[in-house]
Order: sequence, then structure tokens, then C-alpha cells
Amino acid sequence: MITTRNLDRAAYIIFIALILLAPLVLQEFWLNRIAKFLVFGILGVAVSICWGYGGILNLGQGLFFGAGAYMLAMSLKLASNTSLQQGSDQPVPDFMLWNAEPGAPTELCCISKVSFLWLPFQSQWFGVAMGVVLPIVLAFVLGSIVFRKRIAGVFVSVITLALVLLVRLLVIDAQPVTNGFNGLTDLGTFQVAGFEFEPYSRATYYLVAGFLALALVGGRLLVETRAGLILQAIRDDQNRARYLGFDVPVYQVFFFTVSAAISGIAGMLYVIVAEFASPTFMDLSFSITMVVWAALGGRSSLLGACIGALLINVVAATVSETQMFVEAWKAMIGLVFVLVVLFLPRGLAGFGQDIAEALSARRKPAAVAEAEGRTP
Repeated sequence: MITTRNLDRAAYIIFIALILLAPLVLQEFWLNRIAKFLVFGILGVAVSICWGYGGILNLGQGLFFGAGAYMLAMSLKLASNTSLQQGSDQPVPDFMLWNAEPGAPTELCCISKVSFLWLPFQSQWFGVAMGVVLPIVLAFVLGSIVFRKRIAGVFVSVITLALVLLVRLLVIDAQPVTNGFNGLTDLGTFQVAGFEFEPYSRATYYLVAGFLALALVGGRLLVETRAGLILQAIRDDQNRARYLGFDVPVYQVFFFTVSAAISGIAGMLYVIVAEFASPTFMDLSFSITMVVWAALGGRSSLLGACIGALLINVVAATVSETQMFVEAWKAMIGLVFVLVVLFLPRGLAGFGQDIAEALSARRKPAAVAEAEGRTP
């Protein structure tokens, strides 16, 4: 008998199969473009875990995405021969000389004062490790403070919103170290055991698609564990969960941190595909857009949030390149979001689940009748 659970699993299998088979029919340009969309799909999974299953509306998800992106970008910047500062005895990026204060006694001396921050990033794997560790540490510290003090609801959203704006300002103001508004460009190629992941190659596409599949399957297994079920109970009624003896902040901090780690990995993958890191990753509008993706696809479904991210970005990219809609495409996306919220409050995934349940309900009486007819 076909059940809603079986249909849900089939949807995961079909989706993962489609993204893995896509390179067979797509050209390199489209592989790179869709790889970027798949990165946003990973972000959709992260938002779904935090908001959909944890009830934590994080309006600063871009902080963790940007942190992961900058950590790897710093290593890839030093891996680019054309980006190194000529005339310095230390491997520092070229923009440090450009951003040195005019009239400084010795520009290279000024560079050496901040170059120590870049030295560990000569190792690519240090950048990869920091791309995961930094978002985890930020999320753990923030989550421990917020959830231990029983801050919930809109107040969590305001705090995360303020934090991402603060970090964005710090990144921009620290121009000698981060290159400010310009971000990090002219990066080297990500390598593993001597194998280069070129941005337009199939290998890079499969790297992103593989991580998306891992995020979907791993996230699904995680939310179905006992801890995941307790988290959903906390989402529905924190006071009841506390009354039953559960340490609510522990579960909230853990899943908040998992969401941050996934976002950090997504940030690193985006750098590999797009070859730049920018403070725009930590713009408030970008973090809010992630929430829109999850709301459209269905925040309580990992696959739904992922598909929502893909749909919005594919439609936005297509419409924004159409001459007729070049000025109004953002308004059109906003209108679609409003209509979904009004008429599909559980998103596309909820709508699909309703259809599956209706079909299952129709087949059940027929199956019962058939079984009764065969009973002697």
C-alpha cells in the first residue's frame, strides 16, 4: 500500500537522481549556473532545520554563509599567484598595498601589522576547517546566550538581524584586511590531492550536488531521531517540554549550530563555484530572501525548502534577463510569495502532502473493500 511516507521518500530519491543526472544533458555554462542554485538549495535545508523544525526564525543566516565563504576565499586568495603582493617577504594579498594609508612611512611595514591574520590561510585545509568551525563557534556562542536566557520568538529574529548587520559593517570597515566593499576576488582554484575543481567543470557540479544530497539525507535522518522529535515538541510548546524534563536550550543550541554549519559549507561551495566572496553575503536582504525560499517551498520540509530556493532563483534569473520584466521581476517574485503565504501557508510541500493524503484516503476504502471481498 502506498503511504504518504513512501511518497515522501520517493520524492527525495527522484530529486537526488535528477540533480545527479543533470550533467548528462547540460552544457558547462548551465552546470555552473545550476550549481549556484544548488548551493542556495543547501541554504534552504539549513533554514528549514532552524525555522521549520526548530521554530527559530533566524534573520541572520547570511552571517554563517558569509563566514564560511570568507574563510575559504582567504585561502584561495593566497593560492592565486596573480593576487599576491609583490615586494613583500610574506604571502599577503595585493589589496593590502592598495588600501594602505597614503603617506605612511613604509607601506610594507603597515601591511606586516595585519598580515599575521592571513598567514595560517596559506594552508587551504585551514581555510576549509575554519569555514566550518567559525560558523559553529558563532552559532554556539550566540545560541548559548540567547536560548539560556529563554529569549524566543521575534526577539531572536531581531538579535540575529542586528548581529549580521554588525558583522557586515565590521567586514566593510576592516578594509585593509578584508578589502571592504570590494570583497575577495581573483581567487585560486580549489584543489584536493592535486585535483583542481574548476568552476565550470562537472567535478565541481558533482561536488555541490553531492553535498546537497548529503544535506537532504543527513538532515532528514537527523530530524527523525529522538532529538529531532523533541526539537519539534519544543517548537510547538516550550513550556510543556520543560515540564516533561527536557533541557530545551541544549536542543535549540545543537540544531541552531547544525544549521550554521550547513550554511558555512554552502558559503564555501559558493566561493568555489562563483570565485568571489563579498560582504553582500551578509546583507539583510539576502538573509530575508532565504526565509522566503523556505516559506515558498514549505519550511517544515527539507526538500520543500530546497525546491523553493531552486524555483525562486531559477525564475528570478530567467525573468530578470527578460527585457519586458527587467524592472519588475522583484515585484513579481514578491507577489508570488504573498499569494503562497495567503493560499498555501504550508508552502508547496504542504500542498503536495495534502494531495498525497487525499489520494491515499481514496485508495484506502477500496483496498479495505477488496480485502473484505476476498475474505471467505
